[in-house]
Amino acid sequence: MTRYAVFLRGVNVGGVNLKMAEVAEALTAAKFAEVRTILASGNVVLESRAGADAVRSNAETALRQRFGYDAWVLVYPLEKVRAIVDAYPFEPELDGYQSYVTFVSDTDVLDELAALADQAGADEKIARGSDSAGVIYWQVPKNQTLDSTIGKTMGKKRYKASTTTRNLRTLAKVLR
Repeated sequence: MTRYAVFLRGVNVGGVNLKMAEVAEALTAAKFAEVRTILASGNVVLESRAGADAVRSNAETALRQRFGYDAWVLVYPLEKVRAIVDAYPFEPELDGYQSYVTFVSDTDVLDELAALADQAGADEKIARGSDSAGVIYWQVPKNQTLDSTIGKTMGKKRYKASTTTRNLRTLAKVLR
């Protein structure tokens, strides 16, 4: 069995409101083991014998059937999430800043987001993770997330199905 982090995209923001207990029930009914939700923002840890792609497909199907919304999830082995967090390239606890990881499942989208580093303002830091990680590391002053270079870009429909962002504090809770 592999332990996976399953990140639901756009849950409990923008009109898709789900109770995490019901999410856990749906995923358990879909034959995932040891399902545990973290916070109310679409973070799940579960176990499966299947590979990450199959977990993603099965989780999306289960959520679509149970809740009737166009569910998108990104799935990573928990140890990969740990390596991604450990590789965060900026000071993780910088006073006055938010530290984020954007998980990206589409290589073209990853390239586009990484290219934004050249357009970032002086207070915003953007760095691409290793090619095997499939992430963008990002740090921005508090209360400026939505007005930042990445924040403005991530709101576009093109990025909805292949990206999700978590702050480092949330990821630390996922890894417990």
